[in-house]
Amino acid sequence: MSNNYSIDLDFDKNHIWHPYTSMIDPLPVYPVARTFDNRIVLETGEELIDGMASWWSAIHGYGHPKLIAAIQQQAAKMSHVMFGGLTHAPAVELCKKLVAITPSPLQKVFLADSGSVAVEVAIKMALQFWLSRGFHHKRKLMTAKKGYHGDTFAAMSVCDPVNSMHSMYQGFLPEHVFVPAPQTSFFAQPNELELLQLREYFVTHHHECAAFIIEPIVQNAGGMNFYHPSYLKALRDLCDEFEVLLILDEIATGFGRTGTLFASEHADISPDILCIGKALTGGMMTLSATLTTDQVALGISQGEAKVLMHGPTFMGNPLACNVACASIDLLVENDWQTQVTALADGLQALQACQTLDAVKNVRVLGGIGVVEVNRQVNVAKIQAYFIKLGVWIRPFGKLIYIMPPYTTPTADLALLCEAVFKAIAADEF
Repeated sequence: MSNNYSIDLDFDKNHIWHPYTSMIDPLPVYPVARTFDNRIVLETGEELIDGMASWWSAIHGYGHPKLIAAIQQQAAKMSHVMFGGLTHAPAVELCKKLVAITPSPLQKVFLADSGSVAVEVAIKMALQFWLSRGFHHKRKLMTAKKGYHGDTFAAMSVCDPVNSMHSMYQGFLPEHVFVPAPQTSFFAQPNELELLQLREYFVTHHHECAAFIIEPIVQNAGGMNFYHPSYLKALRDLCDEFEVLLILDEIATGFGRTGTLFASEHADISPDILCIGKALTGGMMTLSATLTTDQVALGISQGEAKVLMHGPTFMGNPLACNVACASIDLLVENDWQTQVTALADGLQALQACQTLDAVKNVRVLGGIGVVEVNRQVNVAKIQAYFIKLGVWIRPFGKLIYIMPPYTTPTADLALLCEAVFKAIAADEF
């Protein structure tokens, strides 16, 4: 049975909130009729090449038959059952796969609803770990500026304190310790002075900090900052030396996006706590996971509470777990390394934008291509232009970036890069 609903754009404008938009003067929205492969088809007939993978989650494109089958088969058996006191095969199988593909010290898995919740759980894990050991003064977090970790309150509190979308909540959010954002580019030589400065923050603040949280290698929504693996390696060493847990937020970078399965592999390190989401289900359903070590998990369980104080209603949803299993299998079957290498090669076409006066910087890493311009992008203006060109790209701030499905054909990748060049050259931003 299919629905025959028509899209009432007036109702949408007057009653429905979209992400980060005003109810007085909302950004335009475009009605989608269907999706397939790497295409978004609008109700008005336009067929758009997707450059965003639905906020970086639809890595296999849309409508993959194996992912659809995983949901349909599971729905026929059991769409949901509470995870309290019960378990089921899709959750167990998924957690087996996650333990197998993530760094070996990570042995315990907590399944949650979304990336933001995964971060909330990670923060709770860190705080409870130290509380269980009697370190009641370790109540803060340390993090780098330019970070973004989600929209729920604990996650917001470790987003960039000045330039993030959450700066208006200052005074209400918990106050944490912010260190300068990593400065050394992924492609440059390591900067010892930067690492010495980082060390000073640990010397001063380690006694009050439960954990350091950061997005490894790529700080995403905070500015698409590609930083050097030496920073991450130094961070691991400092956390060990000063008894601070390391939380890596791989919600955006996990599952191959930066050219390694997890971005932490660029520095050959493992965190104490790992957050994953977005591409976990191939963009089919919302699901996230927080993984941790035996040491952290047992430490929490030996504390006063004896349990981790979190338990979402839809924790371990069988539909989401089953499609996540299928998505992980597809990564291997599709040879994701070859796919992401092809994206990296194709995205180099964005370097042509460097010849334009309005462009400050162009950078490419794995399946991420970024063009940074010299002024704030007019999102409504540029998106209308992109739709005329037959592509879907959604910039933010001063960044026009592409993070397409891994299945994107070379010719489509070229058209996405060409569209970015044309938009800037024609001053359509």
